[in-house]
Amino acid sequence: MEQWKSNLYILWISQIISLTSFGFGLPFMPFYIQDLGVTDPTTLKLYTGLLSAAPAVTMAIMAPVWGILSDRYGRKLMIQRAMFTAFFIIGLMGMVGQVWQLLILRLLQGFFTGTVTASSTFVAANTPDNKLSYALGFLSSSTFIGYSLGPLIGGFVAEYFGYRVSFFLGAILMLVGAFFITFWLVEDKSSLKELSQRVKSAASGEKRELTYRKILTMSIALMLLMLFFHRIIRSVFTPFIPLYIQELMHTQEGTAAMTGLVNGFVGVMTTIAALFISRLGDRYNKFNLIALLLGLAIGVSLILNLSHSLYAFIGLYGVLFLLIGGIEPLITSMTAGLTAPEYRGSLFGLQGLVGSLGWMVSPAIGTYISIYVGIKNILWIGFVMLIINFLVISIIKYKNARTNYE
Repeated sequence: MEQWKSNLYILWISQIISLTSFGFGLPFMPFYIQDLGVTDPTTLKLYTGLLSAAPAVTMAIMAPVWGILSDRYGRKLMIQRAMFTAFFIIGLMGMVGQVWQLLILRLLQGFFTGTVTASSTFVAANTPDNKLSYALGFLSSSTFIGYSLGPLIGGFVAEYFGYRVSFFLGAILMLVGAFFITFWLVEDKSSLKELSQRVKSAASGEKRELTYRKILTMSIALMLLMLFFHRIIRSVFTPFIPLYIQELMHTQEGTAAMTGLVNGFVGVMTTIAALFISRLGDRYNKFNLIALLLGLAIGVSLILNLSHSLYAFIGLYGVLFLLIGGIEPLITSMTAGLTAPEYRGSLFGLQGLVGSLGWMVSPAIGTYISIYVGIKNILWIGFVMLIINFLVISIIKYKNARTNYE
């Protein structure tokens, strides 16, 4: 088996392990906070919001830094850094006695971890360019599998053994994944040597040009803007799904089970998209494929916004994620294809920054609209941003067509 394929499968398994371990305890933070003594409804909501946003803030700060370091010292080392520190942080979360301690650990989580970005950087730097869309799409499927397995297993453990045990078992599972990476993942460091030689031979002013000035072309900057909007599209409505389902069912009974069904269906659709739609990017023009997916998604989103049936919502929401689930791997593979392998760590650091900013903005937008306009109207945000992304990819496509013509 070719080395890049072997590495891809190893990273796929390790990412499932990693994200499953995160899912053992983190989805149940509101219940864990109550166990720590916070019972006032307002204070509980405040801490829930802070704990959700904390890792995104610090990850946005550190993602570009880790990206640069990965180009200098190795991508495998960055994966090890993320997973071994996650082992300690998740374990310590099960030992806290106060909520402020949990908040500090969540900040440290964003500061030191980031297994998804580290693994994507490794794949982008160690995979043939004509296989990038498939490889990144295949790797992203592990994210959705891990996010599905973690809460399922972790919820069972928490119910019978307590939330602290969920964190402890999650930490042990993360350690297993870290050792798996350490002993089985093989990195080609030729791009690191090439970068080192360029940096040593460059003047101090030229060193800066070797990083973000060369990476941030107009096309890549526009695709990063697309990634920002795409993260909001994917996440803005997710926290409000239980409340929206409750509105449609006119009762709280059975809402939790129906919410689990919706999340599971969306996870399956996104996994299918990541595995199969992104593979098409290695065979067909990526600009046309993204434009087609966005065009279809705009139509589905419009019908979704106009529907009022629970089952129509489930079906259309799942189809929407089937269409948009393959877009992010296509965007990342396009930006990677436009960047020299020795700078792809820096590139993915920037993408981590942009993605984290998207995760940060989404809860604020969704909360504001849900309070002042209504939960259902949050879906219009996704519709508008799908249109914006369609316009952006059209601009990129036109710009590249002119460049090639000239």
